[in-house]
Amino acid sequence: MVGRVRPEAGKGQHVVGLRDAVALDDPVGESLRGHHGHLARRLGRAVTYLPAVATFSAIPAEADPAAWADLAALLGPGEFADMFSCPAAPPSDWDPVFVLEGRQMIWVGDSRPDRFPAREDPGIVELGAQDVPEMLGLVERTRPGPFRPRTHELGTYLGVRDGGTLVAMTGERLRPPGWTEISAVCTAPEARGRGHAARLVRALIARVVARGERPFLHVAEANTGAIALYERLGFETRKHVTFRGFRIP
Repeated sequence: MVGRVRPEAGKGQHVVGLRDAVALDDPVGESLRGHHGHLARRLGRAVTYLPAVATFSAIPAEADPAAWADLAALLGPGEFADMFSCPAAPPSDWDPVFVLEGRQMIWVGDSRPDRFPAREDPGIVELGAQDVPEMLGLVERTRPGPFRPRTHELGTYLGVRDGGTLVAMTGERLRPPGWTEISAVCTAPEARGRGHAARLVRALIARVVARGERPFLHVAEANTGAIALYERLGFETRKHVTFRGFRIP
């Protein structure tokens, strides 16, 4: 299932390609048209998450003016269009809000069930709606990426507590067919260096693999520490991406 391809020009590293990875070229759109359809808003060829869930929007990669007009009408004047890694160029009067270089990584480890222990880590707890205030507080302190009051509805979120206080978490975000994105990997400053992030990511990998899917994730190019951790856990770079957001006139 896993096949390596030649290095990207100038990147100095190999990139992993999977025959069934085409859904990862539009992870937001594929999620909203499928597994996360119940969390979507749609107009014409544009689709976005409910505001309390996530900021991400999607239109076709080869978008025409009508598709951008659909998205503008769906979000509204003056609103923020978080295009994630969509390569399409918006209308010239849409103001850039941010540009962030990153990479998409896929897990290429051994997915055989016997490679994962049957007993779960007793120090890891599943998080839910009752934990949202603490989750939002941890995100505010650590800045792992966008996280809203209903983001936990995207999938399973796991955490580690120390003395009853939530000090680390991670969870499932985008869900294109056959894949689950691992996201919101964060640890409070006072709890770093204890291996919490690795434990949480391994626990999510086990859950994703158990239901017959493959894990993937996105990471900022400048976050070299996180990239090194993910590589140790069995992830390899599939492609480099640019995350972009715009303000609608």
